[in-house]
Amino acid sequence: MNKEKINTLGELKKVGYESRSIKDELRENLKQKIKNKQNPFEGIHGYDYTVIPELERAILSRHNINLLGLRGQAKTRLARLMVNLLDEWIPVVEGSEINDDPLNPLSRYAIELIKEKGDETPVSWIHRDERFFEKLATPDVTVADLIGDVDPIKAANLKLSYADDRVIHFGMIPRANRSIFVINELPDLQARIQVALFNILQEGDIQIRGFKLRLPLDMQFVFTANPEDYTNRGSIVTPLKDRIGSQILTHYPEDIETAKIITAQEAQLDSRQRELVHVPEIAKDLLEQISFEARDSEFIDHKSGVSARMSITAFENLLSTAERRVIRNDEENTLLRFSDFLGVIPSITGKVELVYEGEQEGAAFVAQQLIGDSVKTLFPDYFPKIEKLQRPDETTPYDDLVEWFFESSGFELPDDLSDKEYKEKLDSIEPLNKLIEKYQPEANNEDKYFIKEFLLWALVEFKKLSKKRFSKGLQFKDLYGSYISGL
Repeated sequence: MNKEKINTLGELKKVGYESRSIKDELRENLKQKIKNKQNPFEGIHGYDYTVIPELERAILSRHNINLLGLRGQAKTRLARLMVNLLDEWIPVVEGSEINDDPLNPLSRYAIELIKEKGDETPVSWIHRDERFFEKLATPDVTVADLIGDVDPIKAANLKLSYADDRVIHFGMIPRANRSIFVINELPDLQARIQVALFNILQEGDIQIRGFKLRLPLDMQFVFTANPEDYTNRGSIVTPLKDRIGSQILTHYPEDIETAKIITAQEAQLDSRQRELVHVPEIAKDLLEQISFEARDSEFIDHKSGVSARMSITAFENLLSTAERRVIRNDEENTLLRFSDFLGVIPSITGKVELVYEGEQEGAAFVAQQLIGDSVKTLFPDYFPKIEKLQRPDETTPYDDLVEWFFESSGFELPDDLSDKEYKEKLDSIEPLNKLIEKYQPEANNEDKYFIKEFLLWALVEFKKLSKKRFSKGLQFKDLYGSYISGL
């Protein structure tokens, strides 16, 4: 259909245009995408067999939808992507405040205009991107904001009494007619405001200060909410919940590979940063493991959740830590170091809600604990497992390395070492080199330095070595030697 040549109601009728509701529009376009094996939700990962099939079933059923889940689970992203299922262009009565369908007008303005001009009624076209409305529910949202109110200025200008429905100023919802309307964080909406949505969802009429306008609005509602027991802010009132056709539970990534894809996609990095810092896969795994550990941590409120944004901002901070070192050393590029993970602590502390025990320990301690727990979890994937209990005469693959530290006075790794100095430092530990050659022979040369440092940190976590922070970097020492020196 050539919309450029269709400017009046008569021309629209001549080409055989047929109106359909937005729910039918979404349904038919989704059916076509499914038949064509197209993914309407590009950029959403980890939901292929859980959330997306449920969402597609809800759209096929013409339901209003509530996406229920913890923060950072792509609820709003899913709602925004539903725009891709709308027709690219639709006709509206020109000048209409509520996107009146020329073949099925609702507002008094459109009805009277069509009555007056007939087939000469002017028609304009709106793109699907303009058919998405979003409102964050906050306690200060009013019925007037969402539905509308009497406009005294309009009444004065038109010389009409307040009894005339032409003095009404429509709110966001009527103006979103024939569109997708999203209300984020629905439980934050006051109960009396939620009640105002009842008739719109079920009966299709709106009431404004005594006016009962029969406006069968054509809308697709999508709500997002955290589980009701997350906070004491409020809940979704039962009659409103009853009017929402499908409630779909979202979730966090179920494996590290999916989490890595999301982080790589969402991290705000420029190409220079990506080229500047070599990041081993083990470092990416470790970064994602921190979020998995946080979701199981006794110090963190599980009801609050741990957003996927934590990994994204942590990755940005991780690369910025390495980038800062490159700038200070006036180098062209660098290898990511394990010690760079200390730079992600601010990204962790701001993204987690601590329980009482966590508050007692402190946010920075909890963040370091999560990094340590991640090391312990991933360690057996790369090196022989370290048992908690060992016989006194039992030998382990790490004895020579521990002995090396026992005989040395300590090993220091300053934060701002040049890459050359950093490599020389780690290469100077011969037992460490042998362990890497034996257990990680396939690792490329650049990754081996990160793995060496990873091994040192792991031995600290398993109480084989000690680690101490000093002003310019880190010092690794024999565990018992550090005890003796501290006496």
